[in-house]
Amino acid sequence: MSQQKPDYVDEADIDESLDELPAEADVEETVANLEANGFDVVVVDTAEDALAELQSLIPAGASVMNGHSTTLEEIGFVEYLSEGDHEWESLPDEIWSIDDDAERLAARRESQTADYFLGGVNAIAKTGELVAADRSGSRIGAYPFAAGNVVIVSGVNKIVPTLSDALDRLETVAYPLENERAKEAYGVESAIAKQLIFRQELEEGRTTVVLVRDRFGY
Repeated sequence: MSQQKPDYVDEADIDESLDELPAEADVEETVANLEANGFDVVVVDTAEDALAELQSLIPAGASVMNGHSTTLEEIGFVEYLSEGDHEWESLPDEIWSIDDDAERLAARRESQTADYFLGGVNAIAKTGELVAADRSGSRIGAYPFAAGNVVIVSGVNKIVPTLSDALDRLETVAYPLENERAKEAYGVESAIAKQLIFRQELEEGRTTVVLVRDRFGY
């Protein structure tokens, strides 16, 4: 079952044609092209399976950070990182316990080099590229190089035919939804201020994409 979406989803005007669940053949082609571009790929059926996969991927003792990701929230990872029974170092808990603004910002920057950095993307081209954007860059900053290992979790609804379609999805699906979320959560509008096209992973085993056969995130 797809996750129940918050009320702000109804406030956003999105291109629903770029948020449809793809055919299995399209998922398989996407996986093949992601792997050809150097990404490790795991495909799972449910949110529970995705969380179990993350639990198995991250070794005990690792420092773990996540950028904001609705998908990670929906599969239960954010709660598990903070409150679950694991042996990881939870960097978000450490960061948000810091009272001083400058010290907290410095810790956020340092957390980009975590052993494992988890997050989402806004679109996946069937041709094997990942597209993501942030207002601050605190999520996508770790993806290209800084983090030791990167784990991207995404619903298959973010798969679109081409890189051009992926960039369109960022503008016409992800941004309107994130903008409504930001207004509700923070009282400010979002912005596509910093954008990443992740075309290839050149370090073997560094970046894993976990695809969930359902609609998650945006």
